[in-house]
Amino acid sequence: MITSNLKRIYDPTFVATDEYKQSLPDLQNGPSSLIEGANVPIQQVGISNFKLPLKFATADGEPVMLEVSVDGYVGLDAGKKGINMSRIMRSFYNFKDEVFGPEILEYILKMYKEDLHARESYLKLSFNYPMMKKSLRSGLEGYQYYGVSLEASMDAQDRVTHFIHLDFEYSSACPCSYELAEHARETREVAAIPHSQRSAAYITVQLRDKAELSIEELVELCRDALHTETQVMVKREDEQAFAELNGAYQKFVEDAARLLFSKLDPHPAVKDFVARCVHMESLHSHDAVSRICKGVPCGLR
Repeated sequence: MITSNLKRIYDPTFVATDEYKQSLPDLQNGPSSLIEGANVPIQQVGISNFKLPLKFATADGEPVMLEVSVDGYVGLDAGKKGINMSRIMRSFYNFKDEVFGPEILEYILKMYKEDLHARESYLKLSFNYPMMKKSLRSGLEGYQYYGVSLEASMDAQDRVTHFIHLDFEYSSACPCSYELAEHARETREVAAIPHSQRSAAYITVQLRDKAELSIEELVELCRDALHTETQVMVKREDEQAFAELNGAYQKFVEDAARLLFSKLDPHPAVKDFVARCVHMESLHSHDAVSRICKGVPCGLR
């Protein structure tokens, strides 16, 4: 049993002077002899899911305050024990009153590299983005929320790469089920309902240098491609309209992927992309999945 005469109290009046701060032990900046395991570089060291409210610009120019989950990392060279994790968090509070955009992200990436003496840096901001969506026929409106992540990285030559991740939910009516239901009605006068299911497209877009693509514009590209986005406010006339919409735009999971390709591929701001479509089957106990990419050599897959 270890005994000690140390005082077991917390003194709220104690003041840490500059001299006292200098005396504090600093293991993360200690000698390489303190490193555990292989003394090799680590691609990413930092923090994940650090949350704070940040402002983002909307398409109409009015900023919106959102709760954001931040991932921030830097590369750690061989011979270095660690980094000052709190600097990653503190840097965001310096911009808590600013409207976030690519310029601020690039500034923070540069700051990480300089303050933490790293060659590479990485950021990812994740949030739910609200957009007002009108009903199909009743004239009602409601907020649709989109899972969005803004991702940026800076390499050893200070070259910056920007990505946008978007989760887009839609409905998919099965063309095969529709034809079978029609066959039962026409040949045997049997009521049959074609199956449809909630579906999701998980999209990652890499932007060209200095190009801009708003969240609203990316959502609109998905709407134009798939047509059957899930609804927010619904009355009977809206539900009927949605049934008609699904009938007009039936799609297999591979159709959804190609439809997204047709909208994303020619866009001038898009350097590369990958889209993963998931149809959460109402017929099967498993999901139907397709994945498509632009096809850039050594690009997203």
